[in-house]
Amino acid sequence: MRLRIQPLDYPEDAADLFAPFAAEPWAVFLDSAGQDRFDIIAARPSLTLTTWGRISQISQLGGPAVVRESRDSPFELLRSCLPRPPLEPGELPLPGCLIGYFGYDLARPLMGLPEGGSGHGFPDLAFGRYDWLILVDHQQRRAELRGHAQALSEAQWQGLLRQLQGPLARTGDGPLRALGQIQANLDETGYAQAFAAVQGYIREGDCYQINLARRFQAQVRGDAWLAYKQLRGCSPAPFGAYLNLPWGQLLSNSPEAFLRLRANRVSTSPIKGTRPRRAEAEQDRAALAELEASAKDRAENLMIVDLLRNDLGRSCAFGSIRVDRLFRPASFANVHHLVSDISGRLRPGEDALSLMANCFPGGSITGAPKRRAMQIIAQLEPARRGPYCGSLAYLGPDGSMTSNILIRSLLRQGEQAWFWAGGGLVADSLLADELAETEQKASILKRLLLGELQPG
Repeated sequence: MRLRIQPLDYPEDAADLFAPFAAEPWAVFLDSAGQDRFDIIAARPSLTLTTWGRISQISQLGGPAVVRESRDSPFELLRSCLPRPPLEPGELPLPGCLIGYFGYDLARPLMGLPEGGSGHGFPDLAFGRYDWLILVDHQQRRAELRGHAQALSEAQWQGLLRQLQGPLARTGDGPLRALGQIQANLDETGYAQAFAAVQGYIREGDCYQINLARRFQAQVRGDAWLAYKQLRGCSPAPFGAYLNLPWGQLLSNSPEAFLRLRANRVSTSPIKGTRPRRAEAEQDRAALAELEASAKDRAENLMIVDLLRNDLGRSCAFGSIRVDRLFRPASFANVHHLVSDISGRLRPGEDALSLMANCFPGGSITGAPKRRAMQIIAQLEPARRGPYCGSLAYLGPDGSMTSNILIRSLLRQGEQAWFWAGGGLVADSLLADELAETEQKASILKRLLLGELQPG
């Protein structure tokens, strides 16, 4: 691939570089809020791949509505959109990449789950192939427009530069806001009944842990991009994202990395264990110390570490998987978490997409054992999860991958918005504590829609 590169001024805020493209269909902003090395901005994909149930569609921007329709594996179809063999691994993200999400429900056929249930109008998988991207490198404090020279005309390249330098369009709308109450699909009574059912499954030996989630819904009005700017300003997250898709917007405030792959080195960092932040510094330190000392939270985390080691073992070389760190504390705007780090070496014949297929969805948002946990979740949660608890990913033409777990994320379609909050239930979980944890995790997005967020 021949690259075309235009240096840009390093921005104080990468959102300023995305703003000229925010309203375009398929515009994507992979946003580390300065907590990871790179931010990636892209729009106008040359090709898109979407999956609805068992049918996938490959479409070309500006071309026929549907170029190809297929029942083949979405993972195989994605692979066909990347160069084979892959380019030589490089240090920096490249154009010609795929960016999008794997929705949680993509795994339903693989796990033998029913395909019915209430949906949200978003596909099970949505990816675009982007011939240009804007890369913000926080480590080197530089930014640049990077393009696939053979795929972009001179007029297209100059048009991008003009758009970056031009005035921003104004919508006239304020940030996205709820027009009435925010409703949970599992109220306290419904959650208590589901909690009791999970405890019964655990006692019977069906499972060790279930990640049970509640969905929140509101009628909304306003600009989703302005709301995301507020969200990231008050609650910066290392694996955040904003996607403006044909079906609506996806706002992610995720703190959790899923799979990373570069030059055959694989890593994953599951989160399990949560305490709310406290306003007073001394109380906040005490809450974190309590979390770090909690035998229950450590056991919950360790169950998922074991599950992910097993998942990685399906793609990694024998003997290469290591637990690099257990139970490290990580603090975010409204919660403290425990995070563990696992790594391995990809074995010959495997690639980013086989790795994702073997590990998807992430064990931290299912429970253990994974298949049975997902069956129980499908039985107890009233609605499908959609993109929530799936994974948003960058797939590079050099075989690299970076992905998150789509938690702390909101879907907006027209006048409706949905977001979720959940947690892992184990044998010694207490109903009141688990219910309170879902409320704490949901609080940032609730406050966003209610107009109550204040910059931190």
